[in-house]
Amino acid sequence: MKKFVVILIVGMQLVIFNSPANAKTINEADTELCDTLKYALINSLRKPIDEAISEIYKDDKEAPGSLTWASYDTEILKIKQLYGIGGNYEITLKVYPYYGAHMSYGIDEVVVDIWGTLISYRHLKTYP
Repeated sequence: MKKFVVILIVGMQLVIFNSPANAKTINEADTELCDTLKYALINSLRKPIDEAISEIYKDDKEAPGSLTWASYDTEILKIKQLYGIGGNYEITLKVYPYYGAHMSYGIDEVVVDIWGTLISYRHLKTYP
């Protein structure tokens, strides 16, 4: 009988004081990445970023042929989680193309996914 009363009391407490947990998928990273992880992620996306830079400047007659970019000078603006934990992620980067001895040429925004697919790009600025 005592067991029944204890179980009944514990059960009532669970029902009365149980607050529902509303789990929500986090869609954008809100934490800082350590530099090593950040540079590793950016370098793993080198191919689609190169493709975007090539497309952005292909019709620019002033653009030097040796235009490149550096991972340490690239910013991760946003990491967007698309399909829940473990799903696909969309990464928005700000890239600063340069030529020669790091002579800045422009600023571009590039969006890629973790599979190395170029999603979109946007030219923001060209330096004179």
